[in-house]
Amino acid sequence: MTEPRILHQSTHLIVIDKPAGLPSHAGRAGGPSVEDWFPRWRRGADGPWLVHRLDADTSGCLAIARRKTTLVTLQRAFAARRVGKTYWAIVEGVPAAPHGTIELPLARRATQGGWRVAPDPRGDPAITDWRRLAAGQGRALLELRPRTGRTHQLRVHCAESGFPIVGDPLYGAASDGLCLLARALALPLDPGLIITAAPPAHMLAAARASTLDLAQLVEEAAAE
Repeated sequence: MTEPRILHQSTHLIVIDKPAGLPSHAGRAGGPSVEDWFPRWRRGADGPWLVHRLDADTSGCLAIARRKTTLVTLQRAFAARRVGKTYWAIVEGVPAAPHGTIELPLARRATQGGWRVAPDPRGDPAITDWRRLAAGQGRALLELRPRTGRTHQLRVHCAESGFPIVGDPLYGAASDGLCLLARALALPLDPGLIITAAPPAHMLAAARASTLDLAQLVEEAAAE
């Protein structure tokens, strides 16, 4: 198992580029997870700790605290919506407007195969701001900025708005990988510091399958 790429590290914090397909934390069924690397990243008698989580199929910026004080500070910042979170998604379909806001409450629902998230007026409030960055061949590259952090929020919001994320096996059509990237994190510990992750190989391939304008923007980010 290859160690995830470290995008930023200090004595109190690590931000990794989590690969798609790697769960953030260990599950009941076992298998590799980000937590397998915690002994290597430890600084002190205990820890480190996940500050937040990403879906297993989502790649990109994941923050890990090396100190308990850092964990508490950042968890409070996430709860107070003082963390800047930017995602990129390649979606099927092209939104007519250049930008917008999706406000759609969500709730978790049990299914025969497990569970999924669905719109529910009695569910938890969920808000996502979005902006179209490029488009071509019936697909678009969107910048997504969630104001809330609900499970599968971006995936459901995109699907329910008529532009499901490419490769989403739950809310769209499965392919060679979910084209959703946790592109950037702006954490209040270091004002002005924005940590970015480059698009993974399967997003580059999906971009190339569209037009040059879409692929060029994604490939320039991958070369950063």
